Amino acid sequence: MILETLVVGPLAVNCFVLGCQETQFAAIIDPGDEAVQIIAVVDKLGVEVKYILLTHGHVDHIAATSVLLQRFNAELVMHRADEFLISRAAEQAAMFGLPDPGKLQPNRFVEDGDTLLLGKLPIQVLHTPGHSPGNISLLVGKKVFVGDLIFYGSIGRTDLPGGDFDKLIHSVNTKIFSLPDSTEIYPGHGPDTTVGFEKQNNPFFR
Repeated sequence: MILETLVVGPLAVNCFVLGCQETQFAAIIDPGDEAVQIIAVVDKLGVEVKYILLTHGHVDHIAATSVLLQRFNAELVMHRADEFLISRAAEQAAMFGLPDPGKLQPNRFVEDGDTLLLGKLPIQVLHTPGHSPGNISLLVGKKVFVGDLIFYGSIGRTDLPGGDFDKLIHSVNTKIFSLPDSTEIYPGHGPDTTVGFEKQNNPFFR
């Protein structure tokens, strides 16, 4: 597996370049800003981008998407329940002082239990609403990319449109904490962590 992490934009979003070592196919997860830097990492790795995967539709996670879609022949993939958020991208951008990412049209909507094949690397989709209605987590081997569902020692905010605290707690308990304790959690902001550590130490679940 190929994995590179970039911290992008004024809200310090974790953007991931994930790749299949054998086929050199890659996916970009949550391109929140700084498209030039993301393209530079892709070029350095020498991979072919097949997917741009959005864990959710908040503007700080999608702002570089239009530029990347112009650069790469990639599919834009997300959950349909967050389509209303990307349709309001300009409004979101103004709220947070971010550039307008433009109009985005997903190529594919995924549901809970779907599997995307990245070369020979399977990516399992887990629908994990709470931070937003369409937040998805992406399980790849022993790693799970969770968007803003759960952070090191904390959880995502639920006071934005479509957020729901009870659903977030349920999503973590049923979809993330059901994974092996050694599973590595890669959140949308801040350091990575593990399922076991968060079970024991996250104050929202103790």
